[in-house]
Amino acid sequence: MDYTNSIPLYIQLKEKIEEKVMDGTYTGKVPSEREFMDEYYISRSTVRQAIDALVREGTLVKKPGKGTFVAVRPINDWLGNLSSTTETIENMGMNPGAKLIKVRTIVLPVYLQKITGLNEAVHIKRVRYADSIPIGVENNYYPVALGEKIKQHDLNKVTLYDLLEQELGIMSIEAEQTIKSEKVKKGDANLLKVAPDTSMLIAERRLVDHNGDFIEYERAAYRADMYAFNIKLSRKK
Repeated sequence: MDYTNSIPLYIQLKEKIEEKVMDGTYTGKVPSEREFMDEYYISRSTVRQAIDALVREGTLVKKPGKGTFVAVRPINDWLGNLSSTTETIENMGMNPGAKLIKVRTIVLPVYLQKITGLNEAVHIKRVRYADSIPIGVENNYYPVALGEKIKQHDLNKVTLYDLLEQELGIMSIEAEQTIKSEKVKKGDANLLKVAPDTSMLIAERRLVDHNGDFIEYERAAYRADMYAFNIKLSRKK
C-alpha cells in the first residue's frame, strides 16, 4: 500500500484483492476484516469500503455468519486458439449456460455491412453464464441461409461452434479478433446485473471458412472483473 499516493487507500486495497482473485491466490473465503487491517495497517472503514465495492461488482459475495467469499473464478481465455465460450468455461471446471434473448433477421447497419459483406443477416443475442452467474452478452450475425438452419436448434443449449462444425459441416474456421474496453450498454447492464457505468471487455470476431467465405461476426461484451485473457509471448532474434 502506498500511503502517500493520492489514490484512496480503499481503492488500492480493492485492486490488490482483485489481483489476488484473478491470479488464484484467493479462492473460496477471503481474509477477514481484521486480517486485512493487520496486513496493510489500515482502518476497518477502509477495508469495508473496498469489500463493499467488490461485492457490488460481483467479485465477492458476503455470506452472513460465514464471511466473505470469491464469487467466481475469472474465466481465462487463450487468445491463440479459436475456442467457444462454452469450451473456455468448461476448461475452468465451471458449468456453462446460455439464455436466448432474441433471434431475428435484420437489415444490417452500414458498418456491419462493411464487416460482413452482407445486407441482411440473422442476429442471435444470448447471455452467457458460468456457474449460473451472467458473465457476458454475445451478439452473433450469420448469412441468412445459414442463420435459418441455426434457428432450428435450441439456442439456450447449443454451442454454436459445435453446431457449425458437427451439424452443419462447416470446417477449417479461421478468425480475426479484436478486444477493447467500453462502458456497458444500458440494456446489457440489466441482463448482466451490473452498474450502468461498468467497464466491459468487448471482443469482436469475424469468422471465415477454409475457402475464405464469411461465416459469422460476433460482438460480445464480457464482465471485466470475471474475464481474463492469457497470452504467451516470445522474443525472437
